[in-house]
Amino acid sequence: MSRSYIFSSESVAEGHPDKVCDTISDAVLDACLAQDPHSRVACETYAKSNIVIVGGEITTKAKLDYLQIVRDTVREIGYVHDDDIFHADKIFVSSMITEQSPDIAQGVDARAAEGKETAEQGAGDQGLMFGYACDETPELMPAPIMFAHRLGRELTRIRKNGKVRWLRPDAKSQVSVIYEDRKPIGISCVVVSTQHTGDVKHSEIRSFVIEEIIKKVLPADMLRADTKFLVNPTGNFKIGGPQGDTGLTGRKIIVDSYGGMGRHGGGAFSGKDPSKVDRSAAYMGRWVAKNVVAAGLAKKCEVQFAYAIGHPKPLSVHIDTFSTNTVDEEAIERAVLATFSFTPADIIRQLDLLRPIYSKTTNYGHFGKVDDPDITWEKPDKTNELKKAAK
Repeated sequence: MSRSYIFSSESVAEGHPDKVCDTISDAVLDACLAQDPHSRVACETYAKSNIVIVGGEITTKAKLDYLQIVRDTVREIGYVHDDDIFHADKIFVSSMITEQSPDIAQGVDARAAEGKETAEQGAGDQGLMFGYACDETPELMPAPIMFAHRLGRELTRIRKNGKVRWLRPDAKSQVSVIYEDRKPIGISCVVVSTQHTGDVKHSEIRSFVIEEIIKKVLPADMLRADTKFLVNPTGNFKIGGPQGDTGLTGRKIIVDSYGGMGRHGGGAFSGKDPSKVDRSAAYMGRWVAKNVVAAGLAKKCEVQFAYAIGHPKPLSVHIDTFSTNTVDEEAIERAVLATFSFTPADIIRQLDLLRPIYSKTTNYGHFGKVDDPDITWEKPDKTNELKKAAK
């Protein structure tokens, strides 16, 4: 018996206050890694009105100008208008940075220490991490979140090319996808809210967003006669960014991952160097899940890891294909364990993570960016090995 349901996912633009903070945190991380690839970085950012606070624990040989990093990042996002309270050249920046705790460092470092079981590099914290892939889109990502990202990315592209001068940096999108027998067959509703100047009418915004964004970005065969379009549904969105709302690193973890379709372990990504398994093991999970689906072993795949601080090997590795597997799930799990290594050091090595690549990941999802060679966890390059190992 067929079953129909609707699943919704949202995305936010880089001018959203939380994404402003994620972007600053990843800019600090990249600045550290560019000078010192072995930097230990846990950077958090807070933004409100015309104030930015950068805090965290950073151990690095890099010499950083936090004020310049913040100003350059905010300028690139687009907060440069004279009427912006949150303005790249006018914000006050405070940094509260200490070094990584030596207790954590001895667990992460590849050296022996009293009470530590091995001299291998250990995980930077305990926790759960998930990776996910499915065959709903060419990127092997869930359709709702990919569609929402496409809307936000196109809004930003048009804003930054200067052709639509009333667009401002803050924006959100949301797409509700109709499923039948667990396959996406249409879109029931699209929500787009975009910040704007005060001299544009709501009717112009609505017409532009529907005709130039929604209908040009989303698949035509998914838009139906009864698809509902909600554009700036409050009627006004002049005040945005950290002027309108508080921003904080790590509050958009579902936007960053799978839009709620795949589970999330709870740990944020931005501002963390790859010794933090919250980030690196989540990237690893995506790489594994994507290769399983790309290999034709399942239509959907979710991978879960669990780690303990200071311990090099995951405490568990679990594979769930939601009954879409084409071979036995135990065979898939054996193939995964034979093909990949999940110690923190090996994750970093396999995905080449000690590089200043993280500003590329911050906005419009950490997963699904298939065209960038630096995003190594998107490469379906282990499919042949998995197929052989799963026989």
